[in-house]
Amino acid sequence: MGGFSLYLLPSSLVSSTVSLCFFLSLALVLNYGVVGGLAASQASDRITWLPGQPPVGFSQYSGYVTVNASAGRALFYWLIEAPPAAQPAPLILWLNGGPGCSSVAYGASEELGPFRIHPDGKTLFLNPYAWNSVANLLFLESPAGVGFSYSNTSSDLYTAGDQRTAMDAYNFLVNWFERFPQYKYRDFYITGESYAGHYVPQLSQIVYRKNKGFQNPIINFKGFLVGNGVTDDYHDFVGTFEYWWTHGLISDDTYRDLRVICDLQSSQHPSADCMKVLEAASNEMGNIDPYSIYTRPCNDATTLKRKLRGHYPWMSRAYDPCTENYANVYYNRPEVQKALHANVTGIPYPWDTCSNIVGKYWTDSPRSMLPIYRELIAAGLRIWVFSGDTDSVVPLTATRYSIDALNLSTVISWYAWYDQGMVGGWTQVYKGLTFVTVRGAGHEVPLHRPRQALVLFKHFLQNRPMPAET
Repeated sequence: MGGFSLYLLPSSLVSSTVSLCFFLSLALVLNYGVVGGLAASQASDRITWLPGQPPVGFSQYSGYVTVNASAGRALFYWLIEAPPAAQPAPLILWLNGGPGCSSVAYGASEELGPFRIHPDGKTLFLNPYAWNSVANLLFLESPAGVGFSYSNTSSDLYTAGDQRTAMDAYNFLVNWFERFPQYKYRDFYITGESYAGHYVPQLSQIVYRKNKGFQNPIINFKGFLVGNGVTDDYHDFVGTFEYWWTHGLISDDTYRDLRVICDLQSSQHPSADCMKVLEAASNEMGNIDPYSIYTRPCNDATTLKRKLRGHYPWMSRAYDPCTENYANVYYNRPEVQKALHANVTGIPYPWDTCSNIVGKYWTDSPRSMLPIYRELIAAGLRIWVFSGDTDSVVPLTATRYSIDALNLSTVISWYAWYDQGMVGGWTQVYKGLTFVTVRGAGHEVPLHRPRQALVLFKHFLQNRPMPAET
């Protein structure tokens, strides 16, 4: 729409100050009926201060973006910008998995975000290794029914799946960029962990395909980063069983039974007999945290119940340390929700780290992401995959089997990378993909090894191999 010209106004009106003000207001409405409305939405989404927040030198925004008007589906986001000195910095979308778990609960509040929640559930403290030191972080609660994201069509919570989640996330991005036009054409990356091993490549594929044919697409998509991600059912199971056995978590007999009885190439889901063996394996592991096998488990009863959630009945896809209890207290406080512009429709259930419904009734989940990897590697996108090596839920052995199945040629052979003179993990650079392990990290790498995770993230953004010993 073109600008509104004063030359179109009658001279009698121009001579009237009151009328002129009226017409100038009308001009703004006519000229910015679309853009101005979006700018107003951006302004109204600005977070002035979070309860219990320490002083910071960066801006934050949060609110809702409608992704399906007819169904009334709206997704909640939280944008945490990099400090002015680091701008213009790239934009990073972070997704947590589950399916059905919140990126606000995990990515933002336990891992790469700038704030941590004190045990009182009332105050925040700073994360010195926050990723917004080098990038603008966009956390999305997805799909509808997760966290503060909602749908006015109640059946949506019982029919969520990979395909709709990816399309809703794409619609979110398109609409969000209209609300935040300053981020159009900014370098953009999609990142996540766990079951986001499905979300990230699927959304990446849609963005890549939609961008084709546009000389200047508004989503300047450069690549993706996935940690401890669900990738390929067959290789995930084989690699997971091997990890359990080689790390002494299960017996020889159970390992043999898992390999024989769980014929994972012939069925979409584990058989009843396979489920019995998986239960036996779980019993043999004892009271450990499978997401971080060498750290103290959380024995809170509520947290232990959550471990039964997830796409696979025998393992959840979200890390469950006791710290999630602090998030449950903090994000259910009315003053926090008001500050975040959240729960504006009065959702009839409390905010939770993971949805009891969404993950349980998940409808579609392709067995493998490897075809998408092949397509996006051929497209020349930047693709990095990382693994915390103490995670037994989606372990590095599973990821290595999946990468091996891609049959990529090696550019830089396996070597130890270093952080402050100590081995931070190991890495190998393939043609089209970089794989990095983080030593001593569990399922949530930035939680267990925050400094090393930030080193990894910086090298990903720069597309530089991990630092070797010098």
